[in-house]
Amino acid sequence: MADAVDLFTQHWNRERPEVDVSPMAVLGRIQRLSRLIEQDLKRFFSEFGMEFWEFDVLATLRRSGGDEGLTAGALIKVAMVTSGAITNRIDRLVTKDWVERVPCPEDRRVIRVRLTPAGRKMIDDLLPKHMENEQRLLAALDLESRQQLAGLLRTLAESLGDGAPD
Repeated sequence: MADAVDLFTQHWNRERPEVDVSPMAVLGRIQRLSRLIEQDLKRFFSEFGMEFWEFDVLATLRRSGGDEGLTAGALIKVAMVTSGAITNRIDRLVTKDWVERVPCPEDRRVIRVRLTPAGRKMIDDLLPKHMENEQRLLAALDLESRQQLAGLLRTLAESLGDGAPD
């Protein structure tokens, strides 16, 4: 079965046969899948009065912040956004009572961001539902195919400089 990218590459091969458009078969699909997944996640999270970035910050704090939370700098590294953007995101999450800013006991100049009880409940309640949704998104692939694809995408991401954050 052909998809849109197959059609695009066929057209380019007809119009410009001397140009190797084979990268489009991979990158075009990654881009299209990214948009489709973003649309689905936007719809999914809107059902819970949330945006994906909000889930992302809450999930980051839940899995790696512990009771003391993380600094804004640590959140910037994970979220890959500017300091202004993370400040805005934290402000919005504070307004929803999902996170709070607290001074670091060792150095009061350092401010940490941590989950409130409401934020912890939100992420703990939502995570299983999110995983069910992601399972649905990947239903066309069996476990072996998922693992192979995950490995290939990891290799590509690392080659482009996307390593694990410190």
